[in-house]
Amino acid sequence: MNPAHHANLPYGQDQAQILSARALAQASAAIRDWPGYAPTPLHRLPALARRLDVAEVLYKDEGGRFGLGSFKALGGAYAVARLLCRLTGSVLGREVGLHELGMPEVRAVSETVTVACATDGNHGRSVAWGARMFGCRCVIFIHATVSDGRKRAIEALGARVVRTEGNYDESVREADAQAAAQGWHVISDTSYPGYMDVPRDVMQGYQVMMDEAGNQWDAAGGSPTHVFIQAGVGGFAAAVCGWFWERAGAASRPRFIVVEPDAADCLYRSAARQELTAVTGGLETLMAGLACGEVSHLAWMILRQAVDAFAVIDDDAAIATMRLMACPLPGDPCIVAGESAVAGLAAAMAIAADPQQRAQLGIDAHSRFFFIGSEGDTDPELYTRLVGASADSLRGARAAQAGA
Repeated sequence: MNPAHHANLPYGQDQAQILSARALAQASAAIRDWPGYAPTPLHRLPALARRLDVAEVLYKDEGGRFGLGSFKALGGAYAVARLLCRLTGSVLGREVGLHELGMPEVRAVSETVTVACATDGNHGRSVAWGARMFGCRCVIFIHATVSDGRKRAIEALGARVVRTEGNYDESVREADAQAAAQGWHVISDTSYPGYMDVPRDVMQGYQVMMDEAGNQWDAAGGSPTHVFIQAGVGGFAAAVCGWFWERAGAASRPRFIVVEPDAADCLYRSAARQELTAVTGGLETLMAGLACGEVSHLAWMILRQAVDAFAVIDDDAAIATMRLMACPLPGDPCIVAGESAVAGLAAAMAIAADPQQRAQLGIDAHSRFFFIGSEGDTDPELYTRLVGASADSLRGARAAQAGA
């Protein structure tokens, strides 16, 4: 892992301009009413905490979120719902609330709408699920290296999937071009000048898991001192960071560390240069959900001010951490964590073992680490190949152990 790079950027812009508690309350009320909603678990890993010489390791496992395998279920589907409220309201000549999306007159308008997006897998799956739930059509663009397993999972939700040449960022541009030509509506988790509202809705949906986590760690002994969060375009990291920002402010918020693959480190490079910097090329990493070369502008508005450090890891570190979660230290739970889920934890283990970096980030025996396991085995075949055991077999062994 490369050494953590401190941003040393100004802090203090009013983030209510981007994400707000009021908008989160609206998102939370809607999402908690969706079929199958349940808070995802927050696991304590005491043995790993002892190894890292910290007081607590807390891991929120998003692998079971709505049966879609990742936290992305919260964002893309919620943005679809918000878009349909705006579009149907315009046609019907009145304001349409989120609770009305199942009404026949609203549904009839929704059926004329097509939503589209580019994806590495998880976001497109959420958008397709939201489109099916709320009754609109869906076209998803995937780039050249997205696995067939992830393609099939999106198609199973009723979406049409189009494979493009090139990397993720090129698939984003193709989705935008096709949507403009066909009159479709883009549901993207990345933002750029002139396109902010939908990515803001995506990020607001993500924050629902942070409200859950806040309640869970209060019951587990207190809030974290350090948050290690993985990033692709940055929307996920910014949503988590913004949640802490609004509640704790600059004085009492935890230290915040953003982690990327070393082959797709656009945030790390942007922080180093203190300006948005793109990464080009194949972006070849096993961490498919993080293989993004261009930073979301909306996310950067938060991250450039609030992140304490940026770090990168390689694929080998991610694989080793997946295996550690599958076959944990004695006393810790077995957790199915996909390749993009473990980047934050992999970086934290490397940083905690380095005295200089521990000192830079104020890590000591009283520190409480928080991670979000952003996906489970969203590509079961790849997971089995990397870990050496299927997720189903590990879950079966975990269930048997719990029942013993």
